[in-house]
Amino acid sequence: MCRIAAYLGPEIPLERLLMAPEHSLLVQSWAPRELRFARLNADGFGFGWFDEDGQPEVYRNITPIWADHNLPTLSRALRSDLWLAMVRSATPGFGNQVANTQPYRDGELLFTHNGYIERFRETARPILQRELSPSIEAEILGNTDSEYIFALLRQLLADDDELAVEAAIGEALGLISDWTGEGSSLLNLVLSDGERVYAARHAVNGECPSLYYSIDDERFPEGAQLVASEPLNDRAFWQPVPDHHILILDPEAPPELLAL
Repeated sequence: MCRIAAYLGPEIPLERLLMAPEHSLLVQSWAPRELRFARLNADGFGFGWFDEDGQPEVYRNITPIWADHNLPTLSRALRSDLWLAMVRSATPGFGNQVANTQPYRDGELLFTHNGYIERFRETARPILQRELSPSIEAEILGNTDSEYIFALLRQLLADDDELAVEAAIGEALGLISDWTGEGSSLLNLVLSDGERVYAARHAVNGECPSLYYSIDDERFPEGAQLVASEPLNDRAFWQPVPDHHILILDPEAPPELLAL
């Protein structure tokens, strides 16, 4: 489990998202309000953005976010109009190593997952290993369910050039449900292609993890759109993503909610 936040809007320094809010991810690393199955998010952190050439970049660290003494300076210096960030509470069995720390990326996408797949090694992973092309499977460097979910999304998009990102998310979540049977899966996802941010709030045989979005948080510039596991500031500016829905944030349109 972890806590996630994403920003889309006018360019801001990373600090504005990661550290400055009254209930920032920095605060949520030691004082989360709605985290289930854990008390802290102390097993690393990471953030991602897109560079001037549109390539996804990531910074990942296996130490707690509060222990990275370079982060305050770095977060003031880095600026972007799109950020994905997370603080991690590792699922037992998925070791604390950089390869298991999010966000994940390929040549076009950034991805984060909050949740877990129960008995992943026995249920979904063997099927996923059969479904993935050798080239995509070869790029899996860790052993988390999260990285395999990202690989599945990449496979679906690679197999069908016409498939919309939101449709790929829906298809991936449906496949995971089929493959895991009676087991529980918590499946909050945040994905970006550099233009939009897509977020899913979903669970199978369990309660959906918390997820909120905002388009009028006064601590951020006009036009900013955000999604986060917990409200970053005053709850009056945030509303929950409905259970079993995909949220699409687009800089040229209001937020869109699609039922799964």
